[in-house]
Amino acid sequence: MRFYEYQSVMNDTKWEEIRNAMNDCSINTIWRTQDVKTKYISDWDGDWFYHFKDSYKNIEWLEIKVENLEEKNQVINTLRKINVPGEAKDDVIKVYGYVQNNNFIDYL
Repeated sequence: MRFYEYQSVMNDTKWEEIRNAMNDCSINTIWRTQDVKTKYISDWDGDWFYHFKDSYKNIEWLEIKVENLEEKNQVINTLRKINVPGEAKDDVIKVYGYVQNNNFIDYL
């Protein structure tokens, strides 16, 4: 994989909006990220305020795990207000920071 095969679809402002919205969210969610260059997938983490900050430029995707349909709908509605690229499957909502060139991605 070569990094230039990917296109950024997020910026630091959008990542900060997610961080702040999820930190203020009334439900506790856990999240993890994948690095676009190394493909490293972080451990699941529940701290949005201290652990999810500053190092946004290499986030290929962010996954947010929810426990039930009510939580899923709440998180999706929160992310829709921010207008981010992503998808929801089962108990995970994925927000994309990068997509492969020429690949279509929908917004939540």
